[in-house]
Amino acid sequence: MIKQILNRLPRKPSKSSDSRDSVGGSVPPSSSSSSSRSGDLQTSKITNPSSQVPPGLSPGLNNLNKYAPPVNLKLNGNCVIPVYEALPSFKDVPNSEKQILFMRKLDLCSVVFDFTDPSKNLKEKDIKRQTLLELVDYVSSASGKFPETVMQETTKMVSINLFRNLTIPPREHMVLEKIDAEEEEPVMDPAWTHLQIVYELFLRFVASPETDAKLAKRYIDHSFVLKLLDLFDSEDPRERDYLKTILHRVYGKFMVHRPFIRKAINNIFYRFIFETEKHNGIAELLEILGSIISGFALPLKEEHKLFLVRALIPLHKPRCIGMYHQQLSYSITQFIEKDCKLVDTVIRGLLKYWPVTNSSKEVMFLGELEEVLEATQPADFQRCMVPLFRQIARCLNSSHFQVAERALFLWNNDHIENLIKQNNKVILPIIFPALERNTRSHWNQAVQSLTLNVRKIFSDHDPELVAECLKKFEEDEAKDKQYIMKREATWKRLEEIAASKAVLEDPEVITAR
Repeated sequence: MIKQILNRLPRKPSKSSDSRDSVGGSVPPSSSSSSSRSGDLQTSKITNPSSQVPPGLSPGLNNLNKYAPPVNLKLNGNCVIPVYEALPSFKDVPNSEKQILFMRKLDLCSVVFDFTDPSKNLKEKDIKRQTLLELVDYVSSASGKFPETVMQETTKMVSINLFRNLTIPPREHMVLEKIDAEEEEPVMDPAWTHLQIVYELFLRFVASPETDAKLAKRYIDHSFVLKLLDLFDSEDPRERDYLKTILHRVYGKFMVHRPFIRKAINNIFYRFIFETEKHNGIAELLEILGSIISGFALPLKEEHKLFLVRALIPLHKPRCIGMYHQQLSYSITQFIEKDCKLVDTVIRGLLKYWPVTNSSKEVMFLGELEEVLEATQPADFQRCMVPLFRQIARCLNSSHFQVAERALFLWNNDHIENLIKQNNKVILPIIFPALERNTRSHWNQAVQSLTLNVRKIFSDHDPELVAECLKKFEEDEAKDKQYIMKREATWKRLEEIAASKAVLEDPEVITAR
């Protein structure tokens, strides 16, 4: 009887049942759990340092553990990672649990696989790829602001996948002088199948209207931006193209980071110009800056003018300018369109770095010069026309026909031709000797023909000035001939004196005496 009464009394629950029945199920398993639960906890520690429900998320059925991958796998023989058994699709779970599932999928994609061996972990790599694609779709179709925890976990997953040591082939400085970098085959990253989707995910995350910049700036901070900029040195052009788009979006969305981004890009340029002369992403960075410069407010700040003088103009110095010259030229012309008074600064900067022995680089400089002059006003042109046309005269007489031809093509531009005609009396005396030498003795027939066309332009505009310049040229030529004859006579006389002294000091002659 007593036993029957005791059996009806409620029993005190065990500690293990307390743990299982705790509110929300967010308490992690204790150390006394079974070995299989310990394995799950170890897996959770690898992919997510905290297995608790992030603040701000409503705990669903069994919360994160509901979607936790159950099996362990050894990668590279050392690190234990979860097997990528497909997690449920977003369409298969209620809306209240989608953010939790999103976090688990981010967690799952935080494991980086080794792509040096294409035959390893094929199943897991494919599962990660499919999971990344699902994440991209989720971010693209999100309706409702992302909570701070989602921003934190997204930037964490992106950082783990993207921020890595770039494998750049070692190149000696002397090798760079002999090899044209434009002819080298780019190195494609074998992990691009995953990296591309991670970049796409981050691009859509940054561009999404559901991403609050005030909250996201805590995680997309200065350190994050610097690491993003480091990736611009990647050999893979596909990666640099994504980085270009993403950095531009970051610059547009996070106004607080704008001065820092400009300064960081400046530092990359300084190191490239004055130290290494080796960087793969200069063209992409300049492309971003071209868009940024076009949005500068007027009048231009002193900081922006210093950037032109200290960074953009010295970028004409490196030998590999061909890799980024088009973007550099665009950025320069954007500055001139903003403030035409900068023409004198730009042209004198070009003259400072004008190549002496590199003909292909000289052709590029002449092309950029034409773009600059096209945006130049007469008053600004007059300040720099004398040193400019001294250099153009040297180009007209170049033995490399492409250089001479490109210089003569300047007269095909109506605006430049008008500038020259307005300052005819100053410019023609500078370049006339070069034009006359070309018509008389240049080896290339095309250059001679173009020179005659340019001379005809001057003759039609001011025949008297042309006649005056021709007369002066012939006088100078006569003086030069007289000087040459006098010099040759002097050398001949010196040779005769030296020969006579040698005869007098000959031992046989002395003995005969």
